[in-house]
Amino acid sequence: MHNAIPRLAAVHDISGFGKCSLTVALPILSAMGVEACPLPTAVLSTHTGGFGGYTFLDMTDEMPGIIDHWSSLDIKFDAIYSGFLGSTRQVDILIDFINKFKHNELLTVVDPVMGDHGKLYSIFNNEMVRKMRELVAVASVITPNITEAALLLNEEYADGAVSDGFIGDWTRRLSELGAERVVITSVVGEDNEMYIVIYERASDSFQKIRCSYINGAFHGTGDIFTSVLSARLLHGDSLFAAATAADKFVAASIAETVKHPGIAPRDGILFEKVLARGR
Repeated sequence: MHNAIPRLAAVHDISGFGKCSLTVALPILSAMGVEACPLPTAVLSTHTGGFGGYTFLDMTDEMPGIIDHWSSLDIKFDAIYSGFLGSTRQVDILIDFINKFKHNELLTVVDPVMGDHGKLYSIFNNEMVRKMRELVAVASVITPNITEAALLLNEEYADGAVSDGFIGDWTRRLSELGAERVVITSVVGEDNEMYIVIYERASDSFQKIRCSYINGAFHGTGDIFTSVLSARLLHGDSLFAAATAADKFVAASIAETVKHPGIAPRDGILFEKVLARGR
């Protein structure tokens, strides 16, 4: 590690309301003892899920200048963690960023945000899928949901329960795209329970973690999950331990949220209460 505490560059959009991307990543990473440096991909008044009339400022043209300034200051990062990217050009910028700041111990965590529930998000097309394959090729860890895993592998969406053999094959094939470690979320097992599935190429090991959270439509959980996972990995946890901790944090946050039925799903979950308890 190059710094007094781990230093991470967080490459996400920032939505003023709705608890996702940078507005969850920054407080979670800081509370978990990680110096989080934001590289915004866009600035929005709210996130795009369930809100109309939101404002959107594209930060693509600003990103290379920020990266070049950091480089001129000889800033060292222990990790680069990316989420929502608004265009294929931003993928190229991020790959250049990773290559420019690369060192032997750099952790690169890519959440390949492209779609959910079997569908590509409406703002993306197949070109974005192709570019995302280029990005995961330079990642240490990737955290696709089952939809994004299918898109990366150019496979049909696995709608419903899947066997261990099926999902084990997918994790290995995803690792062959470049990442040493793979975490797939939102996997339905043959027992119809929800699982997180992890794979590590070095040991050719496949493990499942039964999700402890309530299954439902809660906005921002993927960003929260991968933020906790990244922090725990930087502090030396195994992939299994980090994914387990991330699952428990999301579960506790959802449990707090469902105590307040007046909170709309688009408002995000009450992760702040869990952070305040020091979990």
